Order: sequence, then structure tokens, then C-alpha cells
Amino acid sequence: MNKAYKYRIYPAPEQEILINKTFGCVRFIYNKMLANRKEVYEQFKDDKEAMKQQKYLLPADFKKEFEWLKEVDSLALANAQLNLQTAYKKFFRDKSVGFPKFKSKHYNRKSYTTNNQNGTIRLIDSKTIRFPKLKDVRIKLHRQLPKEAVIKSATISKTPTGKYYISILVEYESDIEPVIPTPEAVLGLDYSSKSLFVDSQANNADYPKFYRKAEERLKKAQRKLSKRQKGSKNRDKQRRKVAKLHEKVANQRKDFLHKLSRQIANAHTAVAVEDLNMRGMAQSLNLAKSTNDNGFGMFKTFLAYKLTERGKQLVTINKWFPSSKKCRFCNNENKELTLSDRTWTCSYCGAELDRDINAAINIRNEGCRILGIA
Repeated sequence: MNKAYKYRIYPAPEQEILINKTFGCVRFIYNKMLANRKEVYEQFKDDKEAMKQQKYLLPADFKKEFEWLKEVDSLALANAQLNLQTAYKKFFRDKSVGFPKFKSKHYNRKSYTTNNQNGTIRLIDSKTIRFPKLKDVRIKLHRQLPKEAVIKSATISKTPTGKYYISILVEYESDIEPVIPTPEAVLGLDYSSKSLFVDSQANNADYPKFYRKAEERLKKAQRKLSKRQKGSKNRDKQRRKVAKLHEKVANQRKDFLHKLSRQIANAHTAVAVEDLNMRGMAQSLNLAKSTNDNGFGMFKTFLAYKLTERGKQLVTINKWFPSSKKCRFCNNENKELTLSDRTWTCSYCGAELDRDINAAINIRNEGCRILGIA
């Protein structure tokens, strides 16, 4: 299995300088290679055969002109090249992803990835990790890596509040025995913008709405930030205060979703959810704030890997499946049901149905059908 473990690191001042230099170099290389690809396309877009024969510039080609690129880890620059190739592949596979964009110093996530070559990345002890170019860096090892795990790569990142983290990707052997699901141990989850989800056992997640609770403080902090002079120290101080508030909300959300997904993964052999377009829902005027606040997409990601680690399954139901409009007793479909109808009566069998609970049970039943245990 491959799995990443994230830890807080505390680099020394000179190490911070080198880390930030590497962030800048990785961004510079990415933008230069993207610009080169665009130039080649514009020059040979009418001659596909000539375009195929063209060679794009590599990180090593830029080092001849920009000597300062040699100061940082060469593997970090090589990974920037791989990231650009991945971005191009995603674009050609799915146009909705969008064409690769130039990275900005102020708005993009600050991070870089390097690979482990013959022990260049390794834990020295419980408080120290060795890293290429940086040498020994202090680390908060709050949990141990799996026994006999092989470190494949590591990503150093910096938050807007100035904290540094390292994500260590390891490969290790794990004997996972598949768990055979039973109908009574399958759970169906119907998305709810108010409470995160309603399950097939008539329970809801009761999401605490962390962003909305912090909204007033965020408004005041952002109002102060807008009045600060650009480039001043006071603006930077206020920017950090705003970033800390956002970071706290994000940490609260992740903590809640991790604990909730852990409880569900422990209690059930399979979970069925709808394959919803969360990005599209987040662009809705009425649902945008709630969708972004509750983090249902993040919750599905957490739930998927926690179930996989236990040999269990996350079943994804087609988003066009009429879970809300279908009566769970007689399978009659109410095509006139609107989003505002929270309860409805089946015209065929007369059953009184709660919209969310009925949808969750239908999702569970469809999940059982897909698993072949209906």
C-alpha cells in the first residue's frame, strides 16, 4: 500500500530561507515550461507533424541561463515538470478541468516535492528528519510510520499563517482481508446541505457549521484588512490574523469529518453515496456557502480510504438515480417532486415519505443491488 503521513516541521531560519527559495524556483520553472509549451503550440499549431518533432525545454536547460536554480533541490524542479505534464493530461482527458495556468506567488499553494534516493529522506530519530539540501530538520512525529515502510517521496508545504508541514509518502505491505458485506450492515447516505447527510437509519450528521459560526469575526477581520495599505507591515499582520481564522475553521472541519468517517467505517461493511457534482453545487447562489462549509467531497475522500484500509467498500451511485423521487415501498416515481417538497405522499401506495430518509434508503438499496446482495 501507498499512504501519506503529514507532520509539522520546525525549520531553522536558514532552512526557512532555502525552503522559500525552492518554492520560488519550482514556481519559476513551472511557469517557464508552460510558456515554452504555449510558444511551441502557437508556432506550429498548423503543422502537427512538425509540432510532434519539437522538444520542450527541461529544468536542466534553464539552469544554464539562471545559475541560482542550482542552489535548490534538482528533484523538486523535476517534479514541477511532472506536475505540468499531469496538468496537460487532465486537460486533454477532461476539458472541464481547464487549461494549465501560470502559478502566482501570492495565490497558489506553496509546496514542493522531492524523492527519496538511497536514503536522502529518512528519520534520524523521533525529533529529526533528514532532507535533501536542508539536512536535519526538527519534526513533530505525533504518530509512527508503519513498520518496514519505505519512504518514496516527501512534500514540504507552507500555510498562509507561516507554518511548515511535511507529507511523507511511504510504501508498505499490508494484508487486508476483504469483508463480505451484508444487507443489514450497508449504510446509505443522502447529501444534505444543512446537516451534511441523512443516512438510511434516519440519522443526520448534525454538522456544526464552523464557517458560519466564524463568519462575523471573519467579516470584521477582512474589513480591517481591506483598509490596510498594501505592502505595509500592518497589512501583513492583519493578513495573518485572517489566515488564522480560516485555518481554524478548516482544522475544525477536518477534525469533525475524520472522526465521523472513522465511526462509519468501523460500524458498517459498505457505504453507498451518490456521485454528486459538488463543484457545480458550490456555484449555486442558494447552496454555495453551505456546500463549501460542510465539505461533503472531503468527507467522501476520507470515508473511501478508511473503508479500503479495512477491506470494505464505498459504493458510488449514479447522480441521475431518482433516489428522492422513488417510493421505497412500491418503486413508484414521483416526477413532479420539487426541491422544496420535504415530505410527500406516494400516489400509488399512499405511503407518507420523508424526502431525505426515503432517498437514503433508496441509495442503500441501490448500493446493495450493485454489490449483488439485494
